[in-house]
Amino acid sequence: MDFAEARRRMVDGQVKPNRVTDPRILLAMQEVPRELFVPPALRTRALADEDLALGRGRVLLQPMTIARMIQIATPRPGERVLVVSAGTGYGAALLAHMGVTVIALEDDAVLADMGGAGIAASGLAPGALRREAGLAPGGFPAGAPYDLILVEGAVPAVPPALVEQLAEGGRLVAIRQPPGEVGAAIIGRRVGGSFSATQAFDVQGTPLPAFAPRPGFSLA
Repeated sequence: MDFAEARRRMVDGQVKPNRVTDPRILLAMQEVPRELFVPPALRTRALADEDLALGRGRVLLQPMTIARMIQIATPRPGERVLVVSAGTGYGAALLAHMGVTVIALEDDAVLADMGGAGIAASGLAPGALRREAGLAPGGFPAGAPYDLILVEGAVPAVPPALVEQLAEGGRLVAIRQPPGEVGAAIIGRRVGGSFSATQAFDVQGTPLPAFAPRPGFSLA
């Protein structure tokens, strides 16, 4: 299979028709080898127009979804970005390809290791992408503050800990999907110490297990 040609068709047939116009995203999606961010047995399906199950309750977001989430995030070269629940690292690699400095946070070592070949083959600048282990709802305070936080999946609400790690004027993008409700991609901003978010587009996501409500875990 000619994966380079398949990625071009993915961009032309799935991403562009869904109102993704940022040329940096389109270029990154053509050059970052999405097929290397999944198990070898799934590589021929990696470019399909669907979420791809990776096991352990996790998915690789469909190309259109991750592209639109990155577009509403409006990453700018030189910004510091945290990708939460980064999985195999595909979304983090796209962002790093666009000129930002990324910390990819993932608590599942199997998933993180799965994307190693993809990150190595993505042509990223040295130091553009750093992987860290940690529980997603708590973020990665050691690297804060962040200009942008991307949560790569569906959450019932945004944890306060992530908001606290945003810089003044920083943005946060996630799929907010309370139990039993339709999900929506949101873009939120921290201004004057307060955080407010608006819906950008409807999308039904796979809930991230790490964000499931449990006793003693407070969401806002």
